[in-house]
Amino acid sequence: MNLLNKREKSILCGLYLSKFSEEGLKVLGFSSYTEAFNVLGFAVGAKPASIKNYRDELDPFFPNTRVGWHDRPLREHCRLIYEQYKDWDLASLRMLISKQTEETLEIDDAEATKDTDSFAKRLITGRAAESYFVENYKNEYVFSETELTDVTQTGCGFDFKLQSKENGNFFAVEVKGMRSRKGQIAFTDKEHRVAEIMGNTFFLYVVKNFNESPFAENIRNPLATSLHFDRIERRVIQVSWSAKL
Repeated sequence: MNLLNKREKSILCGLYLSKFSEEGLKVLGFSSYTEAFNVLGFAVGAKPASIKNYRDELDPFFPNTRVGWHDRPLREHCRLIYEQYKDWDLASLRMLISKQTEETLEIDDAEATKDTDSFAKRLITGRAAESYFVENYKNEYVFSETELTDVTQTGCGFDFKLQSKENGNFFAVEVKGMRSRKGQIAFTDKEHRVAEIMGNTFFLYVVKNFNESPFAENIRNPLATSLHFDRIERRVIQVSWSAKL
């Protein structure tokens, strides 16, 4: 699969929302356009307003109830995406957007095509929340003089390493995302163990309220706060098949 650049991904998301409107929102698992703009925008590294603007620019070219930017010509970079994807059906565009926004989340084809809200949930708890952190982490005073390393793919029990420019010490940051202002977050067993070991150098950074206007809460040493983590055990049944020759 050829990955599109940031602007092309943004236009593709706008085209999808313009062409399929409320049905497209439902298939991706979004509760509103605002949530879609926020989540898709952060997921592709663009401003949420950019996704809305591309949708509005393409609205005159699809049968929907919005007027869009009907009084201006389609810009060339939008026209190229429009010509390439205007005739794609809902399932095909949905799969393409899944792959283009989740390329580092290791989502397989079967998972990418599920018509449930799992897509929106994955982006909110993964790609969109992490991108929000990368864009905003220096707003936290404790992180302001650090250098960031993305370790999301290393399986080390947290998402980002923030190393002090002054003394070389580092903080571990686990990023979580939530749809609304309140909800639940979950730690894997490894994340919980790492948080326990690292203590005051471990931070839980929760991006909340993607369905309206995202904001973050930064929690140092979350296991030592009023947060109560319940241990949940699940038994997995693995099925295999054998035959005698």
